[in-house]
Amino acid sequence: MEENIISIRHLCKEYPGVTPLKDVSVEIKKGEVISVIGPSGTGKSTLLRCINLLEKPTKGEIVVDGVVITDKKCKVNLVRQKMGMVFQSFNLFAHKTVIENIMMGQVDLLGRSRKEAYDRGMELLRTVGLVDKALAYPDELSGGQKQRAAIARTVAMEPEIILFDEPTSALDPAMTGEVLSVIRRLAGQGMTMMIVTHEMKFAKDVSTRIFYMDQGEIYEQGTPEQIFEHPERERTRIFIRQLKVLPIEKITRDFDFPALFTRLEEFGRKQQLSQKQIYAMQLAAEEVLVQKLLPIANDGSERDIFLNVEYSEQENLARMCFSYSGASFHPFGSGEDLSARMIKGISKEMAYTFADGRNQLVISI
Repeated sequence: MEENIISIRHLCKEYPGVTPLKDVSVEIKKGEVISVIGPSGTGKSTLLRCINLLEKPTKGEIVVDGVVITDKKCKVNLVRQKMGMVFQSFNLFAHKTVIENIMMGQVDLLGRSRKEAYDRGMELLRTVGLVDKALAYPDELSGGQKQRAAIARTVAMEPEIILFDEPTSALDPAMTGEVLSVIRRLAGQGMTMMIVTHEMKFAKDVSTRIFYMDQGEIYEQGTPEQIFEHPERERTRIFIRQLKVLPIEKITRDFDFPALFTRLEEFGRKQQLSQKQIYAMQLAAEEVLVQKLLPIANDGSERDIFLNVEYSEQENLARMCFSYSGASFHPFGSGEDLSARMIKGISKEMAYTFADGRNQLVISI
């Protein structure tokens, strides 16, 4: 039977006027990869900061590898050496090179010689693809490179547990993948990890268990399949459903289309769609809305137009549902013009219906 490496019992954290953690009790086994998901402001980061005592719990008990770290007699620094933490803001020393950042803790806290620390640091930089940046300073790195360097620094301390507090939230979408791939490799090596993340597909792929937090508690927990495909509780179902839907407000001629294309790209990246699918969604939005629907909506017919994008992970399809009022009008009914040929080329399926004075065009990409 696997041993519990972290035990949390009736953990509570209160601040004046707010209680981010109400009553959290949970056991984490050695080698587990736990992703902590949920709406903003529900105590996810506070939970991590309490586990390594960056925040002092108001009530409750935390046991790490058999040691009650919330006991006043506990030597917290010794316990913290078992736990590494990777922050969203990197926390690298700007006046030191990348390799010096990785060597510092090894020399000062683990008592390694500078040569040992250097050799281990260079080995880890190779694993995260940064060996050529060893002598660079943090300001010379991209956000993704800084985060990979921060992960290498954490791993160099040989912790038994690594806590990740939204490690990709400060990164551009293009940099997120490179950091997640490093975390994936660590997970494959059997490292015990807790990851607060908004990257849902990553959480589903890499985790052994998911904690869904809401209103200061672990509202529901289970395997990735249980939480993402068969959630049992209502707030979990609502949250998971919202992740896979992008609703767009009413679309008019003066609508901010550059912002729409950005939202489509962000939605696609969150679902880990291919760049080809993301481009196809943007192209479909432009052809349907700008070329077809908005021109007729301004001819006195006063159509109202809405767009809803839904993602099906099982089918790996994004369905763009265009809904608009007025007389029956299929934008691509004739199938003859350039727009129709473009939509046919990028879509896997197209369906049009008209009922009760409302048109609906669904394009699957």
